[in-house]
Amino acid sequence: MPGIVVVGSQWGDEGKGKVVDVFSAQSDLVVRYQGGANAGHTLKVDGKQTVLHLVPSGVLQPHVTCVIGDGVVLDASVLSLEIKALKANGLLKNPEQLLISESCTVILDYHRRLDQAREKAMGNEKIGTTGKGIGPAYEDRASRKAVLFGDLFKPNTLHEKIVASIKEKNFLLEKMYSAKPLDPELVMKQVQRAAEELEPHRCRDTSLVISRALKDGKKVLFEGAQGTLLDLLHGTYPFVTSSSTIAGSACIGSGIGPTSIGKVVGITKAYTTRVGSGPFPTELEEKVGDYLQKQGHEFGATTGRRRRCGWLDLVALRYAIRINGITNIALMKIDVLSGLEEIQVCTSYELDGKVITDFPKSPGEVARAKPIYQSFQGWDEDISNSKDYEDLPSNLRKYVRFISDSLNVPVDVLSVGPEREQTLWLKPLFD
Repeated sequence: MPGIVVVGSQWGDEGKGKVVDVFSAQSDLVVRYQGGANAGHTLKVDGKQTVLHLVPSGVLQPHVTCVIGDGVVLDASVLSLEIKALKANGLLKNPEQLLISESCTVILDYHRRLDQAREKAMGNEKIGTTGKGIGPAYEDRASRKAVLFGDLFKPNTLHEKIVASIKEKNFLLEKMYSAKPLDPELVMKQVQRAAEELEPHRCRDTSLVISRALKDGKKVLFEGAQGTLLDLLHGTYPFVTSSSTIAGSACIGSGIGPTSIGKVVGITKAYTTRVGSGPFPTELEEKVGDYLQKQGHEFGATTGRRRRCGWLDLVALRYAIRINGITNIALMKIDVLSGLEEIQVCTSYELDGKVITDFPKSPGEVARAKPIYQSFQGWDEDISNSKDYEDLPSNLRKYVRFISDSLNVPVDVLSVGPEREQTLWLKPLFD
């Protein structure tokens, strides 16, 4: 059975964690294929909240095998703590429920220190990274000097790689950023302690595991991190993350071919948010923006930073649909819009005196773009206990139909609250 990719269609924080958790009830494998501990996926089940940064969001379903693929940059210390917390809550009882590729790039303390030093040095021009070492770790992979997860269990190889890499990193920290150098022996000891917790999850070839599951007709979900507009190549550069966040990355980061993918579900918030710096055409800086931020609890799960809020942007969504090949939409947090008298949707931009409907590639053009809105009447009803689409307010259903018709993509799932049960299925996930 072809796999399904779950991808964020905006600037991240769309609700991918909840969707993957809900979808996992019908799945056999959940594969995380890119990013690192800069991601924060929040799951809420039976009133209990779980925040995951590296473990795939299918972990709350005991029957699901969770896979961390080759394309992930792995912070061993963060993952070790995450696993301990899950075990303390009675989860992850079987080590084979979580498999970690030996080919993952490992984030070490010098990656974090360099990331933070660079961001500090940029001052007002900073990108707004999480400071988790993601960029420097991907740089090491590209320059062919990364420490791989499999290296953690080969002391001589690990020591040789750390000593060689930290020589360069310390030069940058001291000479360029006036920061304290790091002791390679301490870095070595730190990562070896975390490795002891992770060894039971070590897998030589996760690509083979995934490929066999697909061949055997298993239901496989591919879970992305961040969002389309943060993609390194196709996002609002330079205000992007350090990996490819679009659906095609699922094949590269997991080690499978594109013919293995049958559906791409674009996780889309019913409004738009962004964390950190960068252009944001529909941003609302006054009363309505504050309302969305408060009602939606819009704080980053990883950094705690306040998310910038704005109206839904169909121009950006059309772009996301095109470059991801999105076939279906899961519309999240539509309950947050309840109580607003008027809801607006951006249908086009005015750029340099012209009306455009295609998303500009230049961040300068995105920053100059002025949104052109279409207005909809809001609704006051509390929809958090709704069980059927037809029970929803008529104005809400008009809003959903307009989105689907405008994008020419079906809305298959509606989220009416943070809990797992607060999910309405308009169409089945696996046909």
